[in-house]
Amino acid sequence: MEQPKENSFRDKIATVDKKGKRAWIYPKKPAGAFYKARTIVSIFLLLIFFSGPFIKINGHPILMLNFLERTFVIFGTKFWPQDFYLFVLLTISLIIFIVLFTVAFGRLWCGWACPQTIFMEMVFRKIEYLIEGDATRQRQLHAAPMSAEKLFKKTLKHGIFYGISFLIGNTFLAYIIGIERLGKIVSEPPSQHLGGFVAMLIFSFVFYGVFAFMREQVCTLVCPYGRLQGVMLDRNSIVVAYDFRRGEPRGKISKNKNEERGDCVDCRLCVSVCPTGIDIRNGTQLECVNCTACMDACNGVMTKVKRPKGLIRYASYNNILHGTHFRLTPRIIGYASVLTLLVIVFITLLLNRAPVQVSILRTPGVLYQETENGVIENLYNLKVVNKTFEKKAISLQLKSPSGELQMIGGKMVVPKGDVAQTSFFVRIPKDQIRLHNTPVVIDIFSGKELVGETKSLFLGPVENKK
Repeated sequence: MEQPKENSFRDKIATVDKKGKRAWIYPKKPAGAFYKARTIVSIFLLLIFFSGPFIKINGHPILMLNFLERTFVIFGTKFWPQDFYLFVLLTISLIIFIVLFTVAFGRLWCGWACPQTIFMEMVFRKIEYLIEGDATRQRQLHAAPMSAEKLFKKTLKHGIFYGISFLIGNTFLAYIIGIERLGKIVSEPPSQHLGGFVAMLIFSFVFYGVFAFMREQVCTLVCPYGRLQGVMLDRNSIVVAYDFRRGEPRGKISKNKNEERGDCVDCRLCVSVCPTGIDIRNGTQLECVNCTACMDACNGVMTKVKRPKGLIRYASYNNILHGTHFRLTPRIIGYASVLTLLVIVFITLLLNRAPVQVSILRTPGVLYQETENGVIENLYNLKVVNKTFEKKAISLQLKSPSGELQMIGGKMVVPKGDVAQTSFFVRIPKDQIRLHNTPVVIDIFSGKELVGETKSLFLGPVENKK
């Protein structure tokens, strides 16, 4: 069955022509209040990104996610694989937040805070405008035969592109291995840090490929978030939307007062400035990243023709259809309630997270021993994870039942952010043992501070059982 004409635009994407080949997008340089606001926000976020590896909290990185060595530092606090449950809970919370945010405000994140959009539109695209000119001059340069001017401009542009990509790749790597190790890779011979040097080159070429060639294809073909928006959005979601009730029927301004025309003058500037090449007047589309470039362009035209701004604006389909304003829906309230509960649970677990994690197990394959003076002893393995950035002196004390605890090798000192293991004996008089497996409670001290307690079982002679 043939698709209705008004929906035929959904049969293809703007970046692919009828032959299935890449249709390169040359967006017109945007200008306006929203573009200025996005520029300010982008500068702020870029400063955070590039300064992040240098920011320390109590001498430790504000963020380091070294998955290869399982070293995670968030806001100066070190997390271990034993804290994986916190990451799972945080990940679920982030997913629910993304769903909630998208249901309520569409792809606002994509247009204002996504690193892909910020780097592409606020860094690389600006450099391209500066070197090659606006959209028309870029098309002309691309179509022109090779010349000294074209070679110079293309070489200069791609040289700067790779330089910025190299800087982004190094900064990204610093968030993984830390700024100190990155400094060694940069300053010392590559042969001494071959793995890090290769990773640096890979990151740099990946970012260069993304921003110099793939561009909007990342948003339309690669990014899973963009593809999921069709599931998450509904008619109450706030998106960059065209007011079809006010704008239709579109057409050039006519002197014939009897001819009914909407406010849209069909100038197509909204299409010309779109970085993904869509016509927002067709409605919400997969390719739209809510960058507001079409809003600025349309507002400029409305000002010139002396008509109200906001023909293209932040609104939901129902806002435009029924003339209503944003309201909370049961769907939004439901997601918000689940997110609030998850955040409360996460904060509670985080605040109660022990800085020192102790694991005590009876040594496998070793039975109890009975001494000449009638004392039963069991051998235990002790593993201590120090989650802090300070070394910890760990000592144990048998709380119950009455007996003696002796650590092999004396006092145990666990280096900062490290794991240490040792063994210890628990000795209990034979006449105090009433069960084959007697529960024991052991207090754990860091210096003189009680940091917790743990429970285990003490194996004793069956004949003493009553």
